[in-house]
Amino acid sequence: MPIASAATTVLLALVLLGSSAAKLTRAKAIVEGMTAAGVPLGMLPFLAACEIAGALGLLAGLVYGPLGVAAAGGVVLYFVGAVGAHLRVRDFKGLPPALALLLFAAAVLTLRVLSL
Repeated sequence: MPIASAATTVLLALVLLGSSAAKLTRAKAIVEGMTAAGVPLGMLPFLAACEIAGALGLLAGLVYGPLGVAAAGGVVLYFVGAVGAHLRVRDFKGLPPALALLLFAAAVLTLRVLSL
């Protein structure tokens, strides 16, 4: 279980860092998705900072387990918000990536809790 927990944690951290980079560079797909979900583009730096903090917390949690659990919980909440934002405006095109990341973050959280 610890190997699966560590591997999924690192993978989720890399996904979060890639997503934050796309937000900070205002990648076309990100801007279109955020606009469709009704998120103001001025929120992109804040959302990127949240993802970076989540990634760093996940990685630090490999050394201190409770921090990893807290970070994984925060990432789950972040993606609950993302799913909610897409559902609020009935943006079903942008929903699958947010939902997939929510499920992945929930799996990481579960593995982190089980590996304590």
